[in-house]
Amino acid sequence: MKISIDKDVCIGAGQCALTAPNVFTQDDDGFSELLPGREDGGGDPMVREAARACPVSAITVTET
Repeated sequence: MKISIDKDVCIGAGQCALTAPNVFTQDDDGFSELLPGREDGGGDPMVREAARACPVSAITVTET
């Protein structure tokens, strides 16, 4: 799977980091980012739920 975050759309709500904290975090400005080495989701079953939880749909999850 491939995860992408549209930084131009992200508002820093933090729902992704709350839903899948093993994959997502927030940068110094409060915007979503992937934890190092988690670009493929790391097998976390909550990745898709985190994408759905984003209030502005800034996260895209695609199968590779």
